[in-house]
Parts: sequence; C-alpha cells; structure tokens
Amino acid sequence: MKILVVDDEKIIVKGLKYNLEQEGYQVVTAYDGEEAVKMAQDASIDLILLDVMLPKTDGLTACRTIRTFSDVPIIMLTARSEDIDKILGLEYGADDYITKPFNVREVTSRIKAILRRVNPSSSKSRDVLVSGDIKLDYNLRRVTVKDRIIELTGKEFDLLDLFLKNPGKVYTREGLLDIAWGVEYPGDERTVDVHIRRLREKIEENPAEPSYIKTKWGVGYYYKKD
Repeated sequence: MKILVVDDEKIIVKGLKYNLEQEGYQVVTAYDGEEAVKMAQDASIDLILLDVMLPKTDGLTACRTIRTFSDVPIIMLTARSEDIDKILGLEYGADDYITKPFNVREVTSRIKAILRRVNPSSSKSRDVLVSGDIKLDYNLRRVTVKDRIIELTGKEFDLLDLFLKNPGKVYTREGLLDIAWGVEYPGDERTVDVHIRRLREKIEENPAEPSYIKTKWGVGYYYKKD
C-alpha cells in the first residue's frame, strides 16, 4: 500500500518514511500543501499523513481541497493541542488526527486501524503473523511461543513485531530507539538493552543463550528464524 507523508520538517518526513517502509508500505513525500494536493491526485495513494502547519497551502485547506476529488483516508498531524484544531481537521474531511510529538508506533497503529476499516479484505493477512515457533495476534495483541501464551508489554510486542517482519536484519541500538520510541525520545540506548533483556526472558528457553533475538556484537540485535 502507498502512503503520502506531508510535512515541512524534513527530519519528521525522513523518520516516518523509514519506519513505514519497515512496515512494508511504499512511501512518497511532499513538503507543502500545494504539492500535497497535486500528489493526492494519484489514484494509487491509499492514505495520507498531512501536517496542519504547511507552507504555501496549510494542511486544513489542503485536506478540504483533496476531499473535493478523493475519499482517501487522511490523518492530520498537528503540533497544537487545542481541541479546535482537532475539530476543524475532522470537519474538513480528515479521518483522524495525531498530536506532535508522537511515537512512530502510534502512527503505524493508527494507519493499520484505518486501513483495516476502509479496506478490511486487504488486511486479513496482517491479523496474525507466524514466524517459526512464534505467533503474533494483532487483534488480541497476544504472543504465543510453541503454543504457550506470553505476556508482553506494548513496547516488547512492538519490538518483537519489528524483528519478526525483518528476519536476519541487524538493528543498531540507536536505530531501534528511533523506530520504537521515536526520533525525539530523550532516553538513551540502554533503554533498548533493558527491553531486549526482558523480551528474551519471556520468549527464550535460555535467555543467556538466545535462539530468537540474537546479538551482533558491536552492532546491535537481529531475529533468527528457526
């Protein structure tokens, strides 16, 4: 599925593009409202992430213009927290809104929820992910390992989801921090180590010699499928 990301802050666009591509989406980008309206005319666009504060044409006006020719789902991104912005966004035709600063995992969760709602047949295969002995049920947010139910926190679930979707790919601690916690998260890389340790304690038979979440010494972590 193709997602259009529109924001004049290039670091935000870069972060969203990277993370959405990790989820398997095709991503195109724009940096102002006029460009967004033009690119939204592409019938292959499945969803738009649209910032409110944009140069040339603001996001609300762009949203209203897009609605004159397309019913593609639109999620507004706003740095403002006042209810009036959210109400205006929805009245102008937006389907949802997310207030900055946001966690990128929240963004991907909102995207998946909207795409399931507007096109349920396209997301059936995403309801459950099976990789070796591990099964992730996205509807129940439940994990089973060798038919044993494992209780994970939300962040642990997100990390395992990322690893299972990208077997063999090595992620640096910094990369995992940006993906799972967001590029503006003030924590350090030790946060990643703590969560990986806890995840291993829950899913591995022997956490000291992990079979699933492996360490690439001096680099980071990766998932080895049995």
